[in-house]
Amino acid sequence: MLNNTYIHIPGVGKGLEQKIWAQGIHTWEEFLKMKDRIPIPSSRKARICEEIRKSSERLAAKDHCFFSQCLPSAEHWRAYSLFSDSAAFVDIETTGLSRSRDKITIVGIYDGKESKIYIKDINLDNIVEEFSKYKLLVTFNGARFDLPFIKSEFPEIEFKQLHIDLMYPLRRIGYKGGLKNIEKLLGISRGDDTEDLTGFDAVRLWRQYERGDQEALDKLIKYNQEDIVNLKTIIELTYPRMVENALKT
Repeated sequence: MLNNTYIHIPGVGKGLEQKIWAQGIHTWEEFLKMKDRIPIPSSRKARICEEIRKSSERLAAKDHCFFSQCLPSAEHWRAYSLFSDSAAFVDIETTGLSRSRDKITIVGIYDGKESKIYIKDINLDNIVEEFSKYKLLVTFNGARFDLPFIKSEFPEIEFKQLHIDLMYPLRRIGYKGGLKNIEKLLGISRGDDTEDLTGFDAVRLWRQYERGDQEALDKLIKYNQEDIVNLKTIIELTYPRMVENALKT
C-alpha cells in the first residue's frame, strides 16, 4: 500500500490522492507513466514526480525514518507490507495507568518469530538496545499508552520508527472496542488460564509476584505474550481490508 500512497508528498492531500486513484493510477510507477490524466498544473505534476522518484529511492533503501516523518501518523499502517520484515509487535504491563506514579513491569516484543519478554528489576533495561533493531512498531493503543510510558522511563529511546497503532485503522474497517473484543470478533482464542484476564488482573498478578508467587509472574508473561503474538495475527488478517477500504474512490 505504501507505493500506492501520495499523501506523504507535500501539497498532496487525501482529496487529490483519491482523484489520482480514480483515474486508474495507483502505483508510483503508473503515475510517472500516466500523469497527463490528472487535471492539475504541469508544474505541480513535475513536483509530484520528483517526490515520487525520491520516495522510490528511500523505499529501495528501506529508509523508515523518511516515511515515518513525511507520512501522516494515522497512515503509517500503509507501510506494513513493505516493512513487516523489520516489525516489532509491542505491549507493556504496568503497575497502573499513571506515568507519573506507576512503573512498567513487563515489556513484550515479538519480532514475528520469537517473543522477547523484559521484566522489571531483571532485564528491563535491555529494551533500549532491542528497540533500535526495528523499523516498524505495531501496538494497540500504543500511541496514547505504551510508547509514552516507555519514553517516560527510558527517555534515551528515540522512537523514530514507523508506528502502527492498530486501534485506529481497525476502527475504520468496523472493528471497535478493546483488543480482547477484537480478537473474539476475528476468532482468535487465548489459553484457558488467560482468556478472561484484563489489565487490572495484570496489576494483581505483578503484586502477587512481588510477594513471592512465581506462578503469578509466569501467568503474566503468558498473558503478555498472547497480546504481542495476537497483534501480528490481527494485522495479517485485517490488512487486506484496510487496503481495500483505503482505495475505495
